[in-house]
Amino acid sequence: MEHALSPSTLAELRRPRLYPAVSVLTPTHRREPDNAQDSVRLRNVVAEAKKQLEADPAITRERRSDVIRELDRALAEVDLTYTEDGLVIFAAPGEHQVWSLARSVPERVVLSDTFLTRNLVSAHAAERPFWVLSLSADRVTLWNGGIDRVTESRDGGFPLVRRQVNFDAERLQRVGDMPSTFRDEDTKHFLRDAETAMAAVLRDEPRQLYVTGEQAALSLWEELGNIARHSIPVQHGGLSHAGPEAVWQAIRPLLEAESRRSTAAVTRELESARGHRTFAAGVDEVWQSAREGRVRLLAVEENYRATVRDDGDHLIPAVSGDLDARDDIVDEIVEQCLETGADVRFVPDGALGDENGIAGVLRY
Repeated sequence: MEHALSPSTLAELRRPRLYPAVSVLTPTHRREPDNAQDSVRLRNVVAEAKKQLEADPAITRERRSDVIRELDRALAEVDLTYTEDGLVIFAAPGEHQVWSLARSVPERVVLSDTFLTRNLVSAHAAERPFWVLSLSADRVTLWNGGIDRVTESRDGGFPLVRRQVNFDAERLQRVGDMPSTFRDEDTKHFLRDAETAMAAVLRDEPRQLYVTGEQAALSLWEELGNIARHSIPVQHGGLSHAGPEAVWQAIRPLLEAESRRSTAAVTRELESARGHRTFAAGVDEVWQSAREGRVRLLAVEENYRATVRDDGDHLIPAVSGDLDARDDIVDEIVEQCLETGADVRFVPDGALGDENGIAGVLRY
């Protein structure tokens, strides 16, 4: 199952397909007893997708069989042991993908000539993804960070491994010779290669970068180039050879502190916007501003969801399952704001006070 959504991956998902491009969405659960329903619910929503394929006269028999086969392959790949809060399956002639999301999605099936990506985009924005680069004299590992985990990344050719005759990093560490190792020209060259590879990764997918290592490694890293000036050093050795849980525990306090600072900054911006009459609040007002491209900063409480219906002029509250009800309007707003260059911030529940879970700072 996929987790990391890069700009290039999103562009590929959004390109037009031969009809039908099928999007299957279903909420999932991380814990018992709620997750007991996930397997049944998933099979039912995939069965509904097949039913819609069978009923559509615009789809040829050959193409229908192709897409159904891809749906079955996707279903076989789902491992509900590791589910998060939402699951998305994409299937089209000759291809399929399965995405696990750390944000709930509405249960729905969509047949179109493109995949439905707004729930992925919203989940990606909520995670505020980051990179962690772990340095040692013989190995540099890259980690892909999300809302509650890190996973090892192979982007940019990582991990980089230094192979050298008679090189024994553990022995050097035992005898206290690690600092001199990072003054060695071969080690400098090795970390310079890592800096070049990391620069390429950041060009393709800019994110906050945390760099972990012994103080000697971090000092050398700071000497190497521009990336060091925009990264956050974390003095913690051994993580280039560690597992993801150890890396997560080392980084987690910094992420929590940054989250608190970010929430406070968003609150200040919203208060300032009130005084300058560039403030919008509530799903209807923010939606109208988002469609006009006026939102500069969007703030959304982490678990805020709204089901609405568009009456032509405004969004009005609706019940899930009602005719024309839109269960994922918040995700639509997030995607629309990102499309128009807005800064999207997810904040803890209750942080927006009386603003009904969503508010924005307008450009004008």
